[in-house]
Amino acid sequence: VQLQASGGGLVQAGGSLRLSCVASGRTLRRYAMGWFRQEPGKEREFVATITWSEGSTYYADSVKGRFTISRDNAKNTVYLQMNSLKAEDTAVYYCAARTYGTGTDRNEYDYWGQGTQVTVSS
Repeated sequence: VQLQASGGGLVQAGGSLRLSCVASGRTLRRYAMGWFRQEPGKEREFVATITWSEGSTYYADSVKGRFTISRDNAKNTVYLQMNSLKAEDTAVYYCAARTYGTGTDRNEYDYWGQGTQVTVSS
């Protein structure tokens, strides 16, 4: 599975961005998808996850109510809609897929995209 993330950029605080992650090489019908982010010098942290079949979602407390993860089965794509962005949301955002189950542990994800930079100016 190859994952390609896009949609990052520079935005002012309070603004919005939508990240996309397109999968190729295999259908993601049985995979849970996740978004993670990483600031320089820090560990990669969980942001959101969605199960591919039921569409159940789970969010980190820091983004709950502001970010929405969704998926389009026909396009083999997962999205992260980010609203009310804050300076502390600045990071490189990665999409990831896991073969079994679902969860927030980055070590349990099998495939990773290349990352897209999100910068929020205050």
